[in-house]
Amino acid sequence: MTFNVRTFKADAIILRRSEYREADYLMTVYTANYGKLRAMVRGARKPTSRKTGQVELFTRVHLVLSGRGDLLNISQAETVEHFLPIQEDLSRNFIASHFVELLDQFAYEGESNPRAFDLLAAGLGWLCDAEANLQLTARYYEFHLLRVMGYEPSLFECVVSGETLTAEDQFFSVEEGGIVLPAYTAGLDVIRLSLPVFKILRHFSRQPWGAVKGLHIGADHAKELERLLHTYLTHILERRLNSAPMLEKLDREHPHPHD
Repeated sequence: MTFNVRTFKADAIILRRSEYREADYLMTVYTANYGKLRAMVRGARKPTSRKTGQVELFTRVHLVLSGRGDLLNISQAETVEHFLPIQEDLSRNFIASHFVELLDQFAYEGESNPRAFDLLAAGLGWLCDAEANLQLTARYYEFHLLRVMGYEPSLFECVVSGETLTAEDQFFSVEEGGIVLPAYTAGLDVIRLSLPVFKILRHFSRQPWGAVKGLHIGADHAKELERLLHTYLTHILERRLNSAPMLEKLDREHPHPHD
């Protein structure tokens, strides 16, 4: 989307920020109505600037933007939500960086997706819960980002034959985008999927976060779930995630509970 010279307002979440010239910031923001945008905040790095505290990473803000082409100017910024626990806790900050990287990689500039905006805002809120299981939160966000971006895996019908799936160990094909019955796996590169993880994925699909956040997943099943979703995401995005090493470090420092 290319903007003409005009001024407009947008509800946004700050995805990326880099220093530019002596006193400016170059920003990537995700907005509710316009999708991903690039914008400049002029003078925000000056000690006297009011904008400095309003353009922190992962904050939700009301922006006034203007400009021509695909690089806009932010003339006003008002913080709606700081998500302070994310700013204050390194582990939560790691997961928030992962959320943002995924959305940034999926989204095209100027392509509106209000459901993706709502999911990111909700996900950052989930991370602020002091009782949050960060790995479970990450997996639930990943699954639902796949959904809102049009890549939700087929979990209730065989992706090849359309036959209804039953509660048993299954096979997952990243190329086909879902569960494949054993009779149709010939010639496909499939991943074995245990029944417990199959059930967790279907629970993710059916239930809101409030009904999922209390799940207790053993270490082996948690790793299986993580590997499956990350293999699928890597296949779709055609690249390894920059946040993957951070997530692996977080897993080492905060291991999953055992079965």
